[in-house]
Amino acid sequence: MMSDIYGHDLRNCKEIEAMRVSRDQAALNRERVLDTAARLFRERGFNGVGVADLMASAGLTHGAFYRQFESKEDLMTQACERAYKGLRERWSEAAARKPDKPLTGVVASYLSTAHRDSPGEGCVVAALGSEAAREGPALRRAITDGTRAQLDVLTELVPGEAHSAKRQRAVVTLAAMIGALVLARALDDEALSKELLRSVKAAVSQD
Repeated sequence: MMSDIYGHDLRNCKEIEAMRVSRDQAALNRERVLDTAARLFRERGFNGVGVADLMASAGLTHGAFYRQFESKEDLMTQACERAYKGLRERWSEAAARKPDKPLTGVVASYLSTAHRDSPGEGCVVAALGSEAAREGPALRRAITDGTRAQLDVLTELVPGEAHSAKRQRAVVTLAAMIGALVLARALDDEALSKELLRSVKAAVSQD
């Protein structure tokens, strides 16, 4: 048996280290798959991305998927949760860039041509809402929780005193933002698409 000067079994130490490295790598791989899935699902839709293609895009084998996720639906759910987390972070950054008018900052970021042209990095519902309505309860719960969190943020940002009035405006603001983005993406008329974004932005971003 190989041992160090303290009598420790070096073979066991190496095995433990190998297991730790393996666990760390598995965690990194899982994060990579979630990031890739969150982007590709929003770009192509849930049915537009197969597990094999997704894993290949993440630089991993098909077999690695089943060591990380119970099913494609499990991955879809977790990918949506990941996407919502990223969106909340971008909203926080947009609000911080305009501390005197945080609502304007968030709305301007959301109703921008950059967001319109980058669905893989943007709003979950604007990209996947119609598909999510036909999915299972776990995924719909993720959409519900993510939407509720968005509404909580907007309720804090919109002006007013009464919470009920602020909440109502937050709901209308979010619905208008999502609807405008979906429609702007669908049009083949660039001028009209920009007009939609610009008009809704002006209507809902008054602090």
